[in-house]
Amino acid sequence: MLPEPIKKFIEIFSILPGIGIRQATRLAFKLINSGRNKIEETAEAVSDLKYLKICAQCFFVHQNKDSLCDICRDSNRRQNIIAIVEKETDLISLERTRKFKGRYLVLGELTKTGVLESVQKLRLNHLKNWIKKEFGQAEEIIIAINPTTFGDLNASMIAKEFSPFAKKITRLGRGIPTGGEIEFADEETLGQAIERRN
Repeated sequence: MLPEPIKKFIEIFSILPGIGIRQATRLAFKLINSGRNKIEETAEAVSDLKYLKICAQCFFVHQNKDSLCDICRDSNRRQNIIAIVEKETDLISLERTRKFKGRYLVLGELTKTGVLESVQKLRLNHLKNWIKKEFGQAEEIIIAINPTTFGDLNASMIAKEFSPFAKKITRLGRGIPTGGEIEFADEETLGQAIERRN
């Protein structure tokens, strides 16, 4: 019943977080009804994502000519205070508070098994090696992972693993409710969570 381009659109977009088949179908028809220019503008925006790079130090996205993102290149930031976040959207949310002046490590989305994937282990090892080379020990590592059952499990494993690499290991203060997600917390709550970390 549906033309092939709509079926393909739904197939691709329905697997994105928070979309699903119904929402992908609605998006397809919204774009179609918005006209050819809007479709081309959307296609160009999606296509331009291929030009982004992943930071060699924190694994956040950037479009700089070198291998580092703007945060890692910023000499005004405290390099020896590191927040380990799960997702890029968590980093963005923490940055909006303007309270954190250190650097980050984007771990990658955690699974509900409580086991880190190989790419996450590689990122953590990369951070350990960087800390060892640059400082011997970081001043502080903030484990800024969602306060869920699986988040808490992974946070305790990471804290144990990094204890030789940091003078102090903290978690975000519990201004964020258990089961909540950093990405959806308001700036005031996140700001207090950073200030009241323990």
